[in-house]
Amino acid sequence: MAARVWDAVERARADAARRESEEQFRVFAQVMPNQVWAASADGLLYWFNDQVYAYCAAEPGELDGTTWTNIVHPDDIEAAGVTWAASVATGDVYEAEFRIRRFDDAYRWFLVRAEPILGASGEVLRWVGTNTDIEDQKRISAELRHLNETLEQRVEERTRELGLAEDALRQAQKMEAVGQLTGGVAHDFNNLLTVIKSSTDLLKRPDLPEERRQRYVGAISDTVARAAKLTGQLLAFARRQALKPEVFDVGRSVTGVADMVGTLTGARIRIVTRLAETACYIDADPSQFDTAIVNMAVNARDAMEGEGVLTIAVAATSQVPAMRSHPARSGNFVAVSIADTGAGIAPEDIERIFEPFFTTKGVGQGTGLGLSQVFGFAKQSGGEIEVRSTPGLGTTFTLYLPQVPPGGIAQTTAPDDQPSSDGHGMRILVVEDNMDVGTFATQTLAELGYATVWATNADEALAELSGNATRFDVVFTDVVMPGMNGIELAHEIRRLHGDLPILLASGYSHVLARNGTDGFELLHKPYSVEQLSRTLRKVAARRRRGGGSAAS
Repeated sequence: MAARVWDAVERARADAARRESEEQFRVFAQVMPNQVWAASADGLLYWFNDQVYAYCAAEPGELDGTTWTNIVHPDDIEAAGVTWAASVATGDVYEAEFRIRRFDDAYRWFLVRAEPILGASGEVLRWVGTNTDIEDQKRISAELRHLNETLEQRVEERTRELGLAEDALRQAQKMEAVGQLTGGVAHDFNNLLTVIKSSTDLLKRPDLPEERRQRYVGAISDTVARAAKLTGQLLAFARRQALKPEVFDVGRSVTGVADMVGTLTGARIRIVTRLAETACYIDADPSQFDTAIVNMAVNARDAMEGEGVLTIAVAATSQVPAMRSHPARSGNFVAVSIADTGAGIAPEDIERIFEPFFTTKGVGQGTGLGLSQVFGFAKQSGGEIEVRSTPGLGTTFTLYLPQVPPGGIAQTTAPDDQPSSDGHGMRILVVEDNMDVGTFATQTLAELGYATVWATNADEALAELSGNATRFDVVFTDVVMPGMNGIELAHEIRRLHGDLPILLASGYSHVLARNGTDGFELLHKPYSVEQLSRTLRKVAARRRRGGGSAAS
C-alpha cells in the first residue's frame, strides 16, 4: 500500500513539474520574436504564441486544436503534411519549408522545425516547434543564381562549382538558428564574384598588355581558390560532406579550423591556441568535430560581446572528471577546451545550457541549439562535455574524447619524380555529361600529354570498356550524372574490370554526403591542372604496383 501511495505521489509531482514546465515554456515563447507552437504527442496542434496569431490576423485560440490547412499555401499542404506525419510516427525532428498566409493574404516562406520533448522513459510527451521567416533568404538565393548565370563562358567551368556555394549558403540560411551566418556568407561570396566579374571584363579589353592579362588571370584563379575554401568550410559546418569517423590528429584539426573561427569571432577577439607537445589522435567524425569547435567559439564570441581572448587548448588526460551525476572515468582521453573572458554563466543555468532551445542570450540572439549539437557529438563519440564558469570572469568548455593510437592514419605516398604536368601518353577514359566541362577536361589532358576518350554517360563508358578495357590506364568520371551516377559506374567497372583504376571528381554530391566515396579516389572540384595530373598518375601507379583498383 505504501509503495502504491508513493508511486501516486511521484506521478502527481511529475505532472505538476510538467505543468510548470509547460507554463514556463509559454511565457518564454510569448516574448520570442519567432513564431512558436506546440503539438501533442500524436501531432495535434494545441497552442500558438501571439506572433502566429498576429501574423495570420487570427483571434487567440482560434487555431488551437486545428491543422495548418487553413493558413498554408495549397501547393505546400500535402508535402508538409506527409513530412509531419512521418516525424510524429518515428519521433524524429521535423523540418520543412512552406509558405504561410499573412493577414493581408500574401504568402511568405518559412522554415518550420519541431523537436519532440521526451519523458523519463523516452516516450514523446509533446512537440515544440518554431517558424522562421526565410523569404529574404529565398530572394537572396535567387539573386545569387542570376549572378552566377551571367558570368562569362571563359570562367564558366570554375563558376559552375561556385554555384554549389548557393547550396551551402541555403544550408547556412536554414541553420540560421545555430549559426546566423547568412549575411556574412552572402557578403563574402559577392566580394569574390565581384573580383571574378571585374577581371573577366578587363580581359575583354583590346590590346591588353601581357603583364596585365597575367595579373587578371591570376586574380581569377586565386579568387576561385578562396571561394572553394569557403565552400568547403560551409559544407563542413552544415554537415553536408561525405562524413565518416576516422582517426585524425586533434591538434592539426584545431589548427586548420582556426581561420574559420577567426572569421566568426571578428578582429577584436584574440585567438590563442595551445597544443599538446605530442600529437593526440581520436576516432571520430572530423567534420562534426570542427562544427563542435565552431559552435563553442560562436558561443564564446557572444559571451564576450565581440571583444576579449579566446583560448583553444588540446591536451592528453587520463581521466574524465565527474559531471552531471556521472562518476569520473579513467582511461586515455583527449581534452579540447575553449575558454573565453566573457560574462560567464549563472550557476542556476549551468545544468540547462545543453538542453535544446535553452539559451542565456538575449531575445533574438540565439536559440540554444549550438551547445546541444556539441553535447550530442560528445556522447555519440564516446566522450563528455564539461563546462566551468565564473560569472564576470568567463567560461571554459572542455570536450573529452577517447584517445586512440595513430595506426589508422593514412600514410602519405612519396611524390613522383616526374613533373606533375606530363601525361607521358597515359590513356584516360573521361566520363562527363556536361559538354563544356567534358571539352575542357579532354583538351586540358591532351595538352598535358594524355590520350583521352570521352564518354558522355555511364552507358557509353561501359561500351568503350567492353571492347578492350586494357587500352585505358585510368577511368576519370564525374559523380553527378543522369542515369547511373559515378559511384554506381565505379562499382560496375570494379565488378567487370577489377584492376582498372578509377578517379572520381565532384564538388558536392548528396550521394557522397550520404554514403562517402566507397573507397574510390576522389578529386574535389574545383581542381587545378597540377592536381588533376598528379592524382591521375598516383591512381594509375597503384595498378603498376599491383594495388588493384583505385580504392583509397
